[in-house]
Amino acid sequence: MDLKNIIKPTRKKLFLLVGLFIIAGIFLLASGKKNRSIQSSKIIADTALVKKHLTALTQTPQFRNHKNIDQLNEVADYIHQTFNTYGDSTAYQEYKVDGKIYKNVITSFGTENKKRIIIGAHYDVCGDQQGADDNATGVTALLELARMLKGQKLKYRVDLVAYTLEEPPYFRTENMGSYVHAKYLKDNNIDVYGMASVEMIGYFRDEKGSQSFPLGILSWFYGDKGDFITLAKKFSGAGLFVKNFIDNFKGSEQIKTETFSAPKFVAGIDFSDHLNYWNFDFPALMITDSSFFRNKNYHQPTDTLETLDTKRMTKVIDAIFLSIIHLK
Repeated sequence: MDLKNIIKPTRKKLFLLVGLFIIAGIFLLASGKKNRSIQSSKIIADTALVKKHLTALTQTPQFRNHKNIDQLNEVADYIHQTFNTYGDSTAYQEYKVDGKIYKNVITSFGTENKKRIIIGAHYDVCGDQQGADDNATGVTALLELARMLKGQKLKYRVDLVAYTLEEPPYFRTENMGSYVHAKYLKDNNIDVYGMASVEMIGYFRDEKGSQSFPLGILSWFYGDKGDFITLAKKFSGAGLFVKNFIDNFKGSEQIKTETFSAPKFVAGIDFSDHLNYWNFDFPALMITDSSFFRNKNYHQPTDTLETLDTKRMTKVIDAIFLSIIHLK
């Protein structure tokens, strides 16, 4: 009897079965029950301010990458100045890499509350490009959220954090701004309810075939149009914050939304700052237009303002705001 000929097909069947279980799990976790509607707000994102911030972040004398430290610091100052207009407290979190000082920028609201929520986005870019979607859109969301959160009665402290050094060559290293921030929270035993990473929220397309996936079969469940925002979370053990945030985000009914749950080995699921909060055991999720699975300008000089859909982007910001103020 040729055992090899028996074992090989059996292994193939096993791998296929595991793959089908993963896909089924992704679909079931993504679909879930119908989310409750939540009350809208008179406070909404301002399209004119969104465009103003996007322009300020992308139309800079130099590209805001790790090599251009002076430009990064100028962008950090712009973020700090805007944050400081609205926040209860605003500060830099400075740290040294290769003899240079890099800065996270943090502003806080509802500081009377002990338990806190982190909403973060990185302001650096990969190489020599504007980085309009990646990630001027995420930072612009923070700047608008600062304005919208001013004067709100909050159940939790909200820290808006603009990170430096998310991009290569520092991605997945301890030099990431989000690693520095998450480690600070852990080392100081700070009570964190959860974290949301705002990573590329401005690129939408309605054409068929404009959306791809890490597993092609997922198009059966999600469709192949890039017309939705994605809430990406852990495959299991996401935490109460993630559940409540997703319920609120979908319940706000601001924009078409899909939830994507997958193991870490699925490409893209941890490709942003939330990975460092996962690494320190904080509940976290990513809010994204799905990055390179949709936007082919990713990490290219073509990632420019002209490619963005600011109308739908403002709806994403509104959904984040409503998710925060209605958190249980």
